[in-house]
Amino acid sequence: MNTVTHPIPPVFDSASRILILGSFPSVKSREGHFFYHHPQNRFWKTLAGILAVPVPGSIDEKKEFLLSHHIALWDVIASCSIEGSSDSSIRDVVPNDLSRILSTADIRAIFCNGKTSWNYYRKYQESATGIPAVSLPSTSPANAAWTLEKLEGAWGIITDYLK
Repeated sequence: MNTVTHPIPPVFDSASRILILGSFPSVKSREGHFFYHHPQNRFWKTLAGILAVPVPGSIDEKKEFLLSHHIALWDVIASCSIEGSSDSSIRDVVPNDLSRILSTADIRAIFCNGKTSWNYYRKYQESATGIPAVSLPSTSPANAAWTLEKLEGAWGIITDYLK
């Protein structure tokens, strides 16, 4: 198992109002140099659906999409040992320092994309941030029990904090 360092910088600015945290980028995301790059991941479709806007395509469109809707995006883990993209294989976790986002933006809520990111956030970052995170169902294709419609229903809570 190789130790891998997170290659993607966070997306945020001073107008960000919520922070969405994943666990660690998949192989596809690391290769594509951006979050949720795997075509079967429903992250972008879910957010576009609940915000009633077109699904962003390019990395620049995705960054603009996030910032224009006041969404900060990053991952809980800065580096870890991992086999492929398997969250269950994650070992030797070094957490990301979220203070640069939290000191820049007025973050009103933190949401975790799936239980793995939520568990690591609670273990490594919640005591430092003082902000309990909300666990949302994973948009990963591995979470096949959740349809896009069900994901949109659960993820709709984020809009309460974007107004």
